[in-house]
Amino acid sequence: MSTILIAGGAGYIGSHMAWHLYDKSEKIIVLDNFSSGSRELLPSDITIIEGSIGDARLLEKIFSEYTISAVMHFAAFIEVGESVTNPAKYYKNNVLDTITLLDVMRKHDVNYFIFSSTAATYGEPQYTPIDLQHPNLPLNPYGRSKLMVEQILADYDTAYGLKSVCLRYFNACGADPKGRTGECHDPESHLIPIILQVANGRRAAIKIFGDDYPTPDGTCVRDYIHIVDLCSAHDLALRKLMQSNDSKRYNLGNGQGFSVKQVIDTVADVTGKSIKVESAARRAGDPAILVADASAAINELGWQPQYPNLRDIIKHAWAWEQQCY
Repeated sequence: MSTILIAGGAGYIGSHMAWHLYDKSEKIIVLDNFSSGSRELLPSDITIIEGSIGDARLLEKIFSEYTISAVMHFAAFIEVGESVTNPAKYYKNNVLDTITLLDVMRKHDVNYFIFSSTAATYGEPQYTPIDLQHPNLPLNPYGRSKLMVEQILADYDTAYGLKSVCLRYFNACGADPKGRTGECHDPESHLIPIILQVANGRRAAIKIFGDDYPTPDGTCVRDYIHIVDLCSAHDLALRKLMQSNDSKRYNLGNGQGFSVKQVIDTVADVTGKSIKVESAARRAGDPAILVADASAAINELGWQPQYPNLRDIIKHAWAWEQQCY
């Protein structure tokens, strides 16, 4: 039985992907250096290997010992602000180490690759919803590192026949409805878990960075996609890739936006807690609206989000927050 290697499989998205495939009785191996992930988030009876995608010797050992059919890659640094102050860290891990992984794959004739990309490749939106024809003008090293890998994958397809699907996420959120894994970033930088920390008494207040945007309530609007729906898209993308042998890119989002104030109000409603709010100045590089056109994923992959409702997303994330803290 062939095996799917999940690089970065102990992190937020990777651990949900591991559980998704585990529930379908797929054979999986998780490779993670545990710089931000945790073994406790994973099924206890799967193969977990500690190490880096930049360690060619370790990768050689893995690909020699196991029959790998495909790789899903989640092993990236993701903090936009840190990428600006320490770009070397991002270009080394997100780009150079990914090349190391791809080259070992080529050597072992493993030609299917699912890449965790980002809407940050688009930069400041020129129109919304953002479709795949939108120009790619990333604003920071994080977005540029992801776009570089997408471009490398296109070249590897042309030169070596290595086939890939690049999935550009908008705002991944929520948690496993069964409570087996969830969001555990430290420090936390994502809006929904930060608001939930306020609701749970672990944080004093939530800051709204700018309330004078050209949106209905003046706060930024974002497209939130449940982590379970994200994982189902990865599964469908891999199956489609193996059937068609055709490299693709897709946006992943719900195609609807919610403002910061709407998210805060929904958290208050779901949790029954009062959320203290503080106003702050706009942050540089925060677009007013980011909403996905995910029609290509829906039409070509047969993908249909199961949890598009913001209340469901927050309900699952709140259960995880209470369970862990």
